Amino acid sequence: MRRPKKYEAGEATQYISRRAALRKLQLSLNDFRRLCILKGVYPREPKHRRRAQKGSSDIKILYHAKDIRFLLHEPIVWTLRDYKIFAKKSGRDRAIKDFRNLKRRLAMFPEIKLDHIVKERYPTFIDALKDLDDCLTLLFLFSTFPSLHLIPREQSNLCRRLTIEFLHYVIASKSLRKVFISIKGYYFQAEIKGQKVTWIVPHYYPFKPQSRQEVDFKVMSIFVEFYTIMLGFTNFRLYHGLNLAYPPQFPSNMLQDNADTLKDESSFVSDRITALNFELLRTDKVQEDEEEPDIDMELLEQDGDSKRIIKMKQEAQEVSRLRNLFKGLKFFINREVPREPLVVIIRSFGGKVSWDSSVFSGATYDENDETITHQIVDRPSLSTQYISRDYIQPQWIFDCVNQRQLLPTNKYFLGESLPPHLSPFVDAKRDTYIPPEEKALHDPSLIETHAQSDDESEDDAAAEDEDTVEQELLDAQLQRAYQQETAEYKKYGGADGVNEDEEDSDEEDFDGDEQESDDDDEEEELDEKEKRLLEEKQKMSVQSGKVHKVNKRQVHKAEVDEHRLQARMVKPRHRNLFRKLIREKQAKEKEEWLLRKKRRTIETDAKEAKKLAKREARKAAAAAAAAAAQLGAK
Repeated sequence: MRRPKKYEAGEATQYISRRAALRKLQLSLNDFRRLCILKGVYPREPKHRRRAQKGSSDIKILYHAKDIRFLLHEPIVWTLRDYKIFAKKSGRDRAIKDFRNLKRRLAMFPEIKLDHIVKERYPTFIDALKDLDDCLTLLFLFSTFPSLHLIPREQSNLCRRLTIEFLHYVIASKSLRKVFISIKGYYFQAEIKGQKVTWIVPHYYPFKPQSRQEVDFKVMSIFVEFYTIMLGFTNFRLYHGLNLAYPPQFPSNMLQDNADTLKDESSFVSDRITALNFELLRTDKVQEDEEEPDIDMELLEQDGDSKRIIKMKQEAQEVSRLRNLFKGLKFFINREVPREPLVVIIRSFGGKVSWDSSVFSGATYDENDETITHQIVDRPSLSTQYISRDYIQPQWIFDCVNQRQLLPTNKYFLGESLPPHLSPFVDAKRDTYIPPEEKALHDPSLIETHAQSDDESEDDAAAEDEDTVEQELLDAQLQRAYQQETAEYKKYGGADGVNEDEEDSDEEDFDGDEQESDDDDEEEELDEKEKRLLEEKQKMSVQSGKVHKVNKRQVHKAEVDEHRLQARMVKPRHRNLFRKLIREKQAKEKEEWLLRKKRRTIETDAKEAKKLAKREARKAAAAAAAAAAQLGAK
């Protein structure tokens, strides 16, 4: 048997460089990158790079040789080669000005079919739902783009239509669970077929052109090309699961791009929001009840009242209440408020929403409707207000959804300083810094009270005065009790002395030694009584507390010594892991310290600003009173 040569077996044969892969597939770099994105093939990092690169020390891009052999049998490879042939022949026809032949070739333009790739990468429907996060985030981003060199308007229109269809499914199925406002955009999380799907809807800003060095739109466009096919299949399956007609039929004036719409980006976005406030057609022609049927828990009764079953029942009850959170409420959105996320949220939980029909199309009722219960406003004041409705800020909608209940609206009125907007996507039992407001949600007894104004400081001073008065009264009572005890002691001691004199006069027959021993015993008894009274006096007396000062240097030194002992006990083969754990712990402690410091700074600044505002108000009031007094004197 022939002995294998070096690099003919093992790790050297498992990896292949990108250049070798290009030669093997006979594709250009752009076509190879496109093929890898569509098929889900990505570079790999070997354990031993020198062995994988057959002794070379250069850093190369490596792929699994099995993945490259897998790409050899892909039909898209032939389509990409047809693209190359088409480009050469059409270029030749254009050069010799054979426009008749060029028109014929353009009619036979090769098209890539991605249906089989979607089915290959996602064998089951649940697999597609698990990978829906990045798909939705990227398509929502591209749905806001104008027409660019590498992003045609047809692609952004397709992204817009697919995302609207998905949002309509979320509204119809009431599967939305969590929402959050961030700098990046609006976070949404829906529960579809038992899978949690999270995506971001970006804030709408006028598009600013980006240089090619910052963003590679060509690579992103390839991802979008695959994700549009994937989301189309997913929407089709989801709609048929709810007996909804697919594709949904919108009115003729919606999602129809013309010259005016393409020029005006605000109307381009307005059409998308208008479509969200439109009811979809059903295939069964029956409007089913919006409430979800009760979950049948009889199959789970075998385990009895176990903690798992109880938790599942509670979660099912909370979800059923959450699905109808805004049922029976009518909302009106002012023109300055972003409408798209609010329309999705309100309609997903059973509410009705509208806006000013003179500014945006798609409104269902006007502002003067008396049945409106809440008006969402994002400005400090309004000229005209109705008594029959609550004027709230947009954060109230998000906080109600995250806490799964209708919150009081007094903290969200016009001009009010809003409470902190807490993220629902963090773990409540994490080891890092937790804000006091988040602690108060889980345990109301942990609410921190801070002196935020001069009134609170005055109240504290008054409370301290009351404490001092109570302490003085307690000292006086203790002093009177001590005086009574001493008086009784003196009386009791004098009576004992008289009895002793009488006994000495009557009992003269006792020997001298016996009398001396009796006197010593009585003195010892008196000493014991005095000791007991002194101890009781010390217990009853009020003593000033002693402050126990902690030496931080000694505590830190003890921690360092303990850490060194732990480090010595670690085995040499585990030292790198131990150091990594220590670095992670230090990073968490530093992050927590920075957050606490930031919180203290914010609270201090707010306190100072409030005090300054109160002082200015007092000065203004004093000046007004002085001016009024001068006018009265005149």
